[in-house]
Amino acid sequence: MVTMTEQQGTLLVSCPDQKGIVAAIAQALYSQDANIIDSDQHTDPIAGMFFQRICFDLATSSADRNHLEAALRDVRERFQLHYRLILGAHTPRVAIFCSKQEHCLYDLMVRYRAGELHPGHIAMVISNHPTLEPVAKHFDIPFHYLPITPETKRKQEAAALALLAKENVELVILARYMQILSPELVARYPSRIINIHHSFLPAFIGANPYRQAYERGVKLIGATSHYVTAELDAGPIIEQAVVRCSHRDHVEELIRKGRDMEKRALARAVRFHLQDRILVYSGKTVVFD
Repeated sequence: MVTMTEQQGTLLVSCPDQKGIVAAIAQALYSQDANIIDSDQHTDPIAGMFFQRICFDLATSSADRNHLEAALRDVRERFQLHYRLILGAHTPRVAIFCSKQEHCLYDLMVRYRAGELHPGHIAMVISNHPTLEPVAKHFDIPFHYLPITPETKRKQEAAALALLAKENVELVILARYMQILSPELVARYPSRIINIHHSFLPAFIGANPYRQAYERGVKLIGATSHYVTAELDAGPIIEQAVVRCSHRDHVEELIRKGRDMEKRALARAVRFHLQDRILVYSGKTVVFD
């Protein structure tokens, strides 16, 4: 895995699939003395789309963002290219929303302390219950308690938005946050709110997915991490995890197994986002390894 430094950059591109794209992008970077150190690509033959993630080094180059974008201008016009250019060792600021269940929050905190969520910085925890404040305090993360009722929901959401803006938060993680976000809040952070759903979407959506799974006698259960959109539990899927189960597993055992999957899927999705490994298109994602 390539770790970004101040002299490195990442280029994420998408465009209609056609001949010559890879060569043209490589030539544009070469023209600015950029050295490609990692490259991954994917073609969707049904959609006719091409996707690529390139990491490059600028140690021997004097090019800045303006030079690089000028070099890419011809490629963009020739191939109808959409791109995102990330330069230097950027550290996105992150906020975690939670309610009462601690397993996802605690797991993220432990991984954060261990350096597994590099390069993100957890700036705060926001909750509609005070239950998990001790967890945030244990990891020296500011905790904000914003209790929500039907009457206060709009006001408290505005307070949350103010906190996010004040701390320049770029990514919001819903770590079993048991509230539905308003379309207005979601629109402020397109493809920058990650949720964990305690089910293997699109099956068993809605309430009590583990009871639904138990009643159907499933042999696999899972969890789904996805970007939040205005449509409930229908955002682009980033990561899923599954575990085998049997007729011997009662609802409580399915919940225990499911929590492990929730932690795994959420952490991986967050890490992919922070490392700029995700491209969203047509309601789904390309996630580069």
